[in-house]
Amino acid sequence: MLLSPYAEEIARVVCEEKVAVVTTGAGNPGKYVEMWKGNNIKVIPVVPSVALAKRMERSGVDAVIAEGHESGGHIGELTTMALVPQVVDAVSIPVVAAGGIADGRGLLAALSLGAVGVQMGTRFLVAKECNVHQNYKQRVLSAKDIDTVITGLSTGHPVRSLRNRFTRELLNIEKQGLDAEIFEQKAAGSLKRAAIDGDTDFGSVMAGQVSGLVKKEQTCSEIIEEIINEASILYKALGGMVK
Repeated sequence: MLLSPYAEEIARVVCEEKVAVVTTGAGNPGKYVEMWKGNNIKVIPVVPSVALAKRMERSGVDAVIAEGHESGGHIGELTTMALVPQVVDAVSIPVVAAGGIADGRGLLAALSLGAVGVQMGTRFLVAKECNVHQNYKQRVLSAKDIDTVITGLSTGHPVRSLRNRFTRELLNIEKQGLDAEIFEQKAAGSLKRAAIDGDTDFGSVMAGQVSGLVKKEQTCSEIIEEIINEASILYKALGGMVK
């Protein structure tokens, strides 16, 4: 997927608008960190590896989000289970876990790996407050465990999304070994087509492997409350087992 051509402008706008917290993904935000920190902005980048986590810590970020291969959108190679504890051991700043987390079980697992909290995308795609197109939400709600696919491996920018006619076309371009520019042209604007226009056949329906766990549309508060309750009940049950 093409990265935003407006990254430089956006980086300056968040300073002008006095944004309190910035999270970043799909790359290394190192060149913006000094500017953001100089404007008293908390910076929390997504990292797919220990090396980038350590580099971000040296640059002065406030925390990192260790995001595993299971997540939707742009992804790295390591799974959440393998990545999170290694990042926790490698840095002294707080680590948030992401990728493959959609319920109280995932939250409790992430905390046991040393994370201070979790970031969830796919579960909140179907939140009532989320303004993605209803067609997009319905694709997530009806997804099964094997319904995601990775495109863009040949370009160095792998993306996980739900299978559709669009992903089949992208995979065919890669299979034929066509120029990366053709791939990028095909992918341009594809997320907007799905999320805003509701075209879930020829748009990029980015979602994680936990899509199969997401079965109902709720408010954000209902989602959070349910997850906390699940984790609390499971924690107590596990405590009893240990004793």
